[in-house]
Amino acid sequence: QVQFVESGGGLVQPGGSLRLSCTFSLSRDIYSPMGWYRQAPGKNHESVAYVRSGGQQSYAESVRGRFTISRDDAKNTVFLQMNSLKPEDTAVYYCNTRPSTSAWGQGTQVTVSS
Repeated sequence: QVQFVESGGGLVQPGGSLRLSCTFSLSRDIYSPMGWYRQAPGKNHESVAYVRSGGQQSYAESVRGRFTISRDDAKNTVFLQMNSLKPEDTAVYYCNTRPSTSAWGQGTQVTVSS
């Protein structure tokens, strides 16, 4: 069964930081690339970052230099450290494989506002 459980979101002021966590369960290919996605109101899912099992990372231009993705395969967990947050980072954040499966979790809300 494929499952993703995200946590760590919240309300933060511009310039602040948050660390998101996601525990995942995959039916196969447990070393799939893992990604973080976000969805703002009225918009489609946007890929934020992904990390391969060997540690290679890739970021969207809008978050490069501010966000860091990492994974702990022993714990089936992927993280997203978000620094220097901006109001435009406000969205529901999800993790999934890269490319994504159809089994989206509930996500975690990140709100950046003063």
